[in-house]
Amino acid sequence: RTARTLSLMASLVAYDDSDSEAETEPAGSLNAMGQVKDTSGTARPPGQDFASGTLDVPKGGAQPTKHGSCGDPGGHHLPLAWLGRSDRGSCPSQRLQWPGKEPQVTFPTNEPSHSSLWTSHVPASHMPLAAARFKQVKLFRDFSKSSFRAQSESETVGKNGSSLQKKKCEDDVVPYIPKRLRQLPALRMETGKANEAEPQGRPAGRAPAPLCVAPRVSEFIQPYLNSHYKETTVPRKVLFYLRGHRGPVNSVQWCPVLSQSHMLLSTSMDKTFKVWNAVDSGYCLQTYSLHTEAVRAARWSPCGRRILSGGFDFALHLTDLETGTQLFSGRSDFRITTLKFHPKDHNIFLCGGFSSEMKAWDIRTSKVMRSYKATIQQTLDILFLREGSEFLSSTDASTRDSADRTIIAWDFRTSAKISNQIFHERFTCPSLALHPREPVFLAQTNGNYLALFSTVWPYRMSRRRRYEGHKVEGYSVGCECSPGGDLLVTGSADGRVLMYSFRTASRACTLQGHTQACVGTTYHPVLPSVLATCSWGGDVKIWH
Repeated sequence: RTARTLSLMASLVAYDDSDSEAETEPAGSLNAMGQVKDTSGTARPPGQDFASGTLDVPKGGAQPTKHGSCGDPGGHHLPLAWLGRSDRGSCPSQRLQWPGKEPQVTFPTNEPSHSSLWTSHVPASHMPLAAARFKQVKLFRDFSKSSFRAQSESETVGKNGSSLQKKKCEDDVVPYIPKRLRQLPALRMETGKANEAEPQGRPAGRAPAPLCVAPRVSEFIQPYLNSHYKETTVPRKVLFYLRGHRGPVNSVQWCPVLSQSHMLLSTSMDKTFKVWNAVDSGYCLQTYSLHTEAVRAARWSPCGRRILSGGFDFALHLTDLETGTQLFSGRSDFRITTLKFHPKDHNIFLCGGFSSEMKAWDIRTSKVMRSYKATIQQTLDILFLREGSEFLSSTDASTRDSADRTIIAWDFRTSAKISNQIFHERFTCPSLALHPREPVFLAQTNGNYLALFSTVWPYRMSRRRRYEGHKVEGYSVGCECSPGGDLLVTGSADGRVLMYSFRTASRACTLQGHTQACVGTTYHPVLPSVLATCSWGGDVKIWH
């Protein structure tokens, strides 16, 4: 047990002393044979004083009298660890260095001591103490680096493995997809099938192709171009059933150029607007997907070659139908619900929407000319009067003390309010329409009736004529007059299409047009008794 303890202590001393390089070298020096010389100049073979592992130190700290062991009077032995750490000792240095391979330790017995290989001679492969010291330090450093590198690689592999395992776990978890996004692939497939079903249609895209417009006038419209418009008769039959929109259709409008009035514009909540040949074939000529949100308003330009569109994505686009390019692109501060060109200057238009103000844009400069602000939250419709010097706006103000803000008359040039005491009933007016011959205009109200107003200040409302019988119920139901002005047409929330006599306010006809709310109606500007209607269900019908 004592031998094992001494061996372990010697190994610990050698390991502890080999870590530091900053300590001083031994007091002795090395000769050519690798022997250590102390300060006294006496040469001794390396390891001669350390053959037995202990030194006999006499009492009082005198030099040892016998090599190999040191004893005190009591017979106790001092280990080398104690001797190496003492301040005073017989060793030439206070640092004890050992070869890489530890020799067997012999202990003195009663017999004479035998010479050891460590003390008798130096073998041919013997390494001096200093060289062994440096080699051991280098080996320790290499071992430390290799162990650290192995540990780092193991940690990296562990991290990679954990990340791969985590990624695998994440891949196994199916993320939640909203219902609206789940319906997109099916909607795209249905849209593709619908486009394939249209012979003359073109697929929708960000850069639409030029619209192929026939240079000749439609053979159905040609006979009516040079003749006076005849009296409008009530339509009875469906001429075309236009399908292609995948969302509610907000409005429909015929081309204002009479020779090109076979084209019909429709806007939808499916982020597109379409141009149809609604007189000759009923085919879709072009689909425009310029907006990222619902297209709430779109208007033909008075020249009939451009379309102005605005939507819930705050974007405004003016598209040239002949080239398919964007002549104007702007961005509003609010979602757009209504657009109107100036009746005289076609480079100016008004837009309103989910904001307390309306803005007049100039297409030539792509900038806002004027702003018209009122204490409201939303503009529902805009109507120009007196050749563009004045205009009306209908708002969503419908509280008890807001009757002065339901319909407002504005001066276009000065942005001043002309009158706000027009409609005094607590109903909003989702749409306005101007009579083609009389100085009056119509207002569609959520009270389920059409109100008649004068276009001359103070814009009095007629108490004798009120057109009732349809339902609005919160929908933006449009109304319009026939080109001759003798009939009024309006949609209804229950899908019906109702026509009234302008003079007597009696109901002239009721058509069971759509299964859902009919929100848009418009008469053809040339052909008598041709009517276009659209519904919240996404379909468009042409009546004759």
